[in-house]
Amino acid sequence: MSLQALKVPKWGLSMEEGAVVEWHVAEGDEVSPGDELLEVETSKIANAVESPVAGRVVRIVAQPGETLAVGGLLAVIAEPGSSPDAAEIDAFVADFQASFVPGGDADEGASAGPRSIDVGGARISYLAAGSGEATPLVLVHGFGGDANNWLFNLTELAGTRPVYALDLPGHGASTKAVGEGTLASLAELLLGFLDALGIPRAHLAGHSMGGGVVLEATRRAPERVASLALLAPAGLGAGINAGYLQGFIAGQSRRDMKPVLAQLFCDESLVSRDMINDILKVKRLDGVTAALETLMAGVFPDGRQAVSLRGVLDDPARPVLVIWGREDAIADPADADGLPAHVRVERLASVGHMPHMEAAGQVNRLLQAHLG
Repeated sequence: MSLQALKVPKWGLSMEEGAVVEWHVAEGDEVSPGDELLEVETSKIANAVESPVAGRVVRIVAQPGETLAVGGLLAVIAEPGSSPDAAEIDAFVADFQASFVPGGDADEGASAGPRSIDVGGARISYLAAGSGEATPLVLVHGFGGDANNWLFNLTELAGTRPVYALDLPGHGASTKAVGEGTLASLAELLLGFLDALGIPRAHLAGHSMGGGVVLEATRRAPERVASLALLAPAGLGAGINAGYLQGFIAGQSRRDMKPVLAQLFCDESLVSRDMINDILKVKRLDGVTAALETLMAGVFPDGRQAVSLRGVLDDPARPVLVIWGREDAIADPADADGLPAHVRVERLASVGHMPHMEAAGQVNRLLQAHLG
C-alpha cells in the first residue's frame, strides 16, 4: 500500500503534544516535500508542519482544535500516481491508530533531557541530539535566550551528526556569572565547551549575540571551525535596538514582557503566554538581571555593538551562511550587505529577528544544505 502517515512532529525535548490550529491544504491536494500543510501549536509556540514527501493528501484525520500526542496521525498522503480507495485508507488509519503508542517517538534522535558540564569552573547546561562520525554542530543562542530557542532545529539537524545547543553563562540553567561579559569572554567559554566535550573541530551556528560569539571564537581559533552559520548576527554592523535590550532586562511582568518580545517576530501572535512565563521564570532567578546588565554593557555598550568582526569572513576556504529576516526589528538586515562574494546571504520575507523559530523549515533546509 503506497500510503504515508503525516504525524505530529517533536519540537524540543519537552514537547509531548500539539494542537491543530488550521490546515493549509484540503483532501485531494497535491503536495511536495517542504510544503507547509498545517499549523500545530505547542505550549511554547505554533509552527508549520511540512510535507515529508511528494504525493496527494487523501485523508485529513485531525481537525482544527484537536490535540494529539507527539507521533499522532494528522493525515494520510498517497504517493504520486497511486489511487487508493476509501477502504484502503480506512484500513491504513485503523492500523495506525491500533498500533500507536503515545510517546513512542518521543525520544527519536534526542537526548533524555538537559545535561551539564564543567567549563573552566562554570556549570554549562546544554542539549544534545544525534550521533555519528560527521563533524558536530554547535548552536549558540542570543541575548536573553537559551538552548530551547533551537527547539525546532536541534533534532532536525541531527540526522547524520551530533548537535549541541548550550546555555551561555547568565542564561537558562547555566551558571549566572558572566565574567567580563564581552564577546571575547563568551568565545573563550565556547571554545572551552568544545574542549570539555572532546570536540576538536565543529560547525558553529550562532543567533544574534550568539552570532558574534561564534565569529569571535573563529577569530581566536580558526582551525577549530569547519563552517559558520550566522542568523541575524551581532558582529557585522554597529547598530542594535537598545530599547529592546533595555525593555528585556527591565521587564518583570507579562504586561511588561509581551510588547518587548513581540519585537522579535514579524508575526506577533507567536508570542504565547507560556513563552512569556518561561522567560520570566528564568529572569527571576538570582543573578540573571545582573548578568544581562553586564552583557549589555560589554557587548552593546551605549546601545551600539562593541566590535566589528566582518574581517573574520574574509577566508574563502571556510563556508559561511548568513540568514536574516527582512522584517528584523532588532538588528539591521543591511548589516549583511557588502560581505565577501563567497558568503551566502539569505534574506527571508515576512520573518523577524528569530528566523530559526519563525521560518524553521526554511532555515533547517538552508542549514542542512550548508552542512552537507
